[in-house]
Amino acid sequence: MSPLQTLRRMHDIAGWPLLLTTFLARLPISMSLIGLLTLVTTTTGSVAAAGAVTGAFALGETVGGPVIARFADRHGQRVPVLATALVDAVLITVLVGAVLAGAAAPVLAVLAAVAGMCMPQIGPMARTRWVVLIRRGGYRGVQRERSLSAAMSVEGVLDEAAFVLGPALVGLLTVALSPSASVLGAAVLIGLFGSVFALHPTAPPGSPPAPGAEGRIATPALLVLAVPMFCQGLFFGGMSTGVTAFAADSGHGDLSGLMYAVMGASSAAAGLMMASLPVGFALTVRTRIAAGALFLLTLPLYLDHGAAGLAAAVFVLGAAIGPHIVSLFGLIERAAPASRLSQSMAVILSCLILGQALGSTASGALADAHGHQGAFALATLGGLVSFAVTTLAMRTRWYGPAEGMAPSSAARTGTAAEPAPED
Repeated sequence: MSPLQTLRRMHDIAGWPLLLTTFLARLPISMSLIGLLTLVTTTTGSVAAAGAVTGAFALGETVGGPVIARFADRHGQRVPVLATALVDAVLITVLVGAVLAGAAAPVLAVLAAVAGMCMPQIGPMARTRWVVLIRRGGYRGVQRERSLSAAMSVEGVLDEAAFVLGPALVGLLTVALSPSASVLGAAVLIGLFGSVFALHPTAPPGSPPAPGAEGRIATPALLVLAVPMFCQGLFFGGMSTGVTAFAADSGHGDLSGLMYAVMGASSAAAGLMMASLPVGFALTVRTRIAAGALFLLTLPLYLDHGAAGLAAAVFVLGAAIGPHIVSLFGLIERAAPASRLSQSMAVILSCLILGQALGSTASGALADAHGHQGAFALATLGGLVSFAVTTLAMRTRWYGPAEGMAPSSAARTGTAAEPAPED
């Protein structure tokens, strides 16, 4: 499928309003972290305090996201998403008030952790919603696989767009109004569009947990995916710090946002193109190739670049990010029990968030000691470990395509649902 055909297929499945709603509802995730970092830094004058607050928010997300998703799997998405979106909007507003009131850093960290725990992970639940719609839409065989590939590709594009536009929106609101306005804007968006997403008629109902091994998510097929997703988070942490350090060292601090945008644009374009690949191109092979590219394409970052040269290297590198993430989510859909799909995706996504938080912390120290190339080393390490794990530990037979509502039996029994090439 061409990118235009991919978008048309998504429109045919559920329509443009759902796509727009899921995009606007996930913007607050990136806005909250960058906005809090800016707000706490400018208010307290302490970068360490700002790092602690944003780290606590991210940690809260990693803990709360899977719990909210589990309730959504069990009881349907409508009530859990609606309740947490509204509560989180209030909690973020309270957190902003506490920052402006000069509350102590430990108090701010606790409030941030609680706000992060109540942040609904729209991305995993949106992907689950598309999977449910496709399974119930009568799609079979090649058409089912193409529709799922289109859904994962477009969702990846929406993630990348939110990753790029969220910080940009924070910058605009900060300059036009104040740092607190950017965080309050995130609160408004999650309260409003989180509620719209929850109340949209496509919200799937809950399903009773599958008995025994049928409902387990602690399977080799799912657990192995946590590692490359964590590595993707390390990659993001190293890249963001490295680009920021490069821009600061070159005397053009405003270039960092442009670098992120360049990387996000190529990542989104490459992710959208994944739906154009032949159905017979195994997801495990796609993941290995993307992970290898994620490692190899970081190597040009160590050359002696000017700003234009680094921007070109980052643009090329971005072409590996989208395919890596899209392929990993496609494998989660194959391996997860149907009754716990949202939770499975949220757990694996939490590994990315945790990796990014730890990566940002570690790469900061590396950048202080070795400059921007020290931070880039963490991105290279993330790509290398992801490639090693997907090549040595991942098995194609675990991810046979599942028809209808049944999850892939390969994820549970180690045998392919359909003939698949052995590793």
